[in-house]
Amino acid sequence: MKIYTRTGDAGETSLFDGSRVSKADSRVDAYGDVDELNAWLGLARAARLDADLEQPLVRIQQDLFALGAQLADPGERIAERVRKASLADADVERLETLIDRLESELPPLRRFILAGGSPAGAALHVARTVCRRAERRIVSLAPMPDAVLIKYVNRLSDLLFVLARVVNHRAGVPEIEW
Repeated sequence: MKIYTRTGDAGETSLFDGSRVSKADSRVDAYGDVDELNAWLGLARAARLDADLEQPLVRIQQDLFALGAQLADPGERIAERVRKASLADADVERLETLIDRLESELPPLRRFILAGGSPAGAALHVARTVCRRAERRIVSLAPMPDAVLIKYVNRLSDLLFVLARVVNHRAGVPEIEW
């Protein structure tokens, strides 16, 4: 199978239901932001994270493929057929459990902090902002996607903030307060 299909040469792409839409369609924007977020997480992982952070990020990257698949499926057909292409409340709870565990090793946050720090920490801060953009795009879709998708990206952005802080804390990089 070739990587190029030429089917998008006129500025359109196919959704999972077979419909053709503009590459500027809001649904394509939303799953494009999710794809960008996934790439930023890959960049953070490339910085050699601690083992206890690596596997949760791999799982999140897999979740983001499921999220993107659901966004590219306006007919909501794929999640019924492909288990790995669905997200549930248990996935949101998994993120919350990780947030709680990681926050326990951090000093309390008293002020806003500037994004940055170690290369992995900075990449996670960028990932957080891309996650927030993806969330705004997903919320803007009509009809509104499954509520669990919105909860998932909302909680994920919180987790990415905590992860950035943890990575920087473990690296001995001080936070710069605003």
